[in-house]
Amino acid sequence: MASPVLPRTSSRWICGLLAAGLLALAAGVAEAQWGGGWRRWRGGPPRFPSEVATDRSFAFARVMFQSVRRERGGYGWSTDYPDADYNFMIRLSELTKTSVSFGKYREPNHVVVRLTDPEIFDYPFIFMSDVGTAFFSDDEAVGLRRYLEQGGFLWVDDFWGPAAWDTWRGEIRKALPSSQYPIVDLPLSHPIFRGMFDMEGYPQIPSIQHWRQVGGSTTSERGRLSEQPHFRGIADEHGRLMVLMTHNTDVADGWEREGEDTEYFLAYSIDAYSIGINVLMYAMTH
Repeated sequence: MASPVLPRTSSRWICGLLAAGLLALAAGVAEAQWGGGWRRWRGGPPRFPSEVATDRSFAFARVMFQSVRRERGGYGWSTDYPDADYNFMIRLSELTKTSVSFGKYREPNHVVVRLTDPEIFDYPFIFMSDVGTAFFSDDEAVGLRRYLEQGGFLWVDDFWGPAAWDTWRGEIRKALPSSQYPIVDLPLSHPIFRGMFDMEGYPQIPSIQHWRQVGGSTTSERGRLSEQPHFRGIADEHGRLMVLMTHNTDVADGWEREGEDTEYFLAYSIDAYSIGINVLMYAMTH
């Protein structure tokens, strides 16, 4: 089993806070606190901005896109949806002082947006999963570029191996050409690793299905083709990171599956929430 990437002092602190919620979930207390918990939300329909009464507080926005190929274990734009979005917002509200948008019954106001939607500009942080299957139309590429150049932040996650990387690189280049926006590997000195939590390495988080299938013996979902996790980025002309690409890792599964297995939670959800909160804090302050 992989040990947390966080230093011992930081990991002990976040582990205690998160474990309290996990134990409550196991005991059934979270049924009242979380409106039924993650089980209630799995496989739910997309919630578009027109259907959600959001305010100026943070709302998790996931991008809907067309898939033109299939990756093992992936479901296109809806991979890890909606539980990852739902759980991340709850943990963000518990672990930080960030104002998080909740509905009438304390359910998180997460939304799904398209790159061509004018409402996308209401959400300074957007997220995509399984982008190794994505295809952008000309209008979507223009919309994404406009969103990013006007200060938006995109995080793409959960795509494994060289084929998925090549597919994604081809699509993001429609919006951000290499001549103007190079892709770089992010050093551990970058602020996303030195925010609220100090990270000592690049966490490779497998899906819980893979972890169970291999008995925790490896975190690489594509064998030798995905042994090394990559944290890559694209910055604007001022050096602001505007696209984060977490390749050969599934950070969002650490959010989505936190309540399913205590061992998985301790091995991966702690790192998943730590890097997630760091990234969001960066995105909202730069």
